[in-house]
Amino acid sequence: MRTGRESRELRSVRACLATVLTVLLTVLVPVGAVAAWADLEIGNSDRFVSAMAPLASDPAVHEAVADRITDGVMAQLDMGPLQDGVRSLLHEAVLSFATTEAFANAWRTAARAAHHAAVHVLTSGGGNVVTIDLAQITERVKGQLVHDHVPYADRIPVRHTQITAVEADGLGVWRDVAQALRAAGVWPALATVVLSGVTVLVAVRRRRALIGVGLGHAGGAMVLAVVVAVARGTLLQDLPDNGDRGAARAIYDALTASLRTTAWSVLAGGLLLALTAWLVGRLRRPRRPRSPGGAQARRTPEPPDAPSAPGTARASDAPATARTAGAPGPPGTPRTSSAPDTNGAAGTTETTERTRPAQPADPPRLY
Repeated sequence: MRTGRESRELRSVRACLATVLTVLLTVLVPVGAVAAWADLEIGNSDRFVSAMAPLASDPAVHEAVADRITDGVMAQLDMGPLQDGVRSLLHEAVLSFATTEAFANAWRTAARAAHHAAVHVLTSGGGNVVTIDLAQITERVKGQLVHDHVPYADRIPVRHTQITAVEADGLGVWRDVAQALRAAGVWPALATVVLSGVTVLVAVRRRRALIGVGLGHAGGAMVLAVVVAVARGTLLQDLPDNGDRGAARAIYDALTASLRTTAWSVLAGGLLLALTAWLVGRLRRPRRPRSPGGAQARRTPEPPDAPSAPGTARASDAPATARTAGAPGPPGTPRTSSAPDTNGAAGTTETTERTRPAQPADPPRLY
């Protein structure tokens, strides 16, 4: 009995431990994803530039670059009555240049320079603003205008005009979290995989554990998607409502695209794992044996006794035991009598029964 009690206690402990590990797994999924993203994408210059490169064809980025360069140049020029005309011409020239391969190359160079600022602001805590310097793009635009013999193009000053992508004042706790997660690297993500296997091995019922692991991954993926959305609003709310906000929104979406992809992939994989484990359990469940005639054997009711002729006895009316000689029976029933007959053997008798004919029943009285 003691061994059985210890076995039940051990099973209870294993079940509780599997539940705790499943909850921990749900928390570890978003933590591991963000840590791997901070280390592999934000911390790696080549991947950072690869994520930023497609923005060279984004209309919001084109508009922000044209606005910042035009404002910076016109602040240094005084063209008198031609001021508005020169502004419009320069703005259109920058927008036209933004569709060329030269702009894409200049944008990659600016993105690589912005990576160092992003690492310092998001992870090291150095600086308060992540910006993209447009000086090289301004120089390329000036050279293109001079080549096209645009009047006063040679007077365009090359300044370090910048687009504000992130203000660190809006980061708050997110910067501290990013620092800790970047230091952790890919280890939380690897721990997620190991913890999933341990949860299944510890659990008493493996199939239910697989369902729990799948739902834990799906829940963690949903938390990750919510965190990415909340952080987006927090980072962009302090930016001025101008072209910088539109460009910053495009930059944030480009840098967090891998996180969103990870969230949806883990969500789909977790739900698929839970559904597969549930279906396998349903298919393996033993079925109750059925009789050839159906799920349950049906009893056919016995037909009622056929009515007998008047004066005759029914089988069901016969007494369970033989009546002794001289015992009166109900009217209309045969009466039996028995008489001992000795055959010469001591102690043995033989009973002979003589059946009297049935007497007709008395007619009913009408008076």
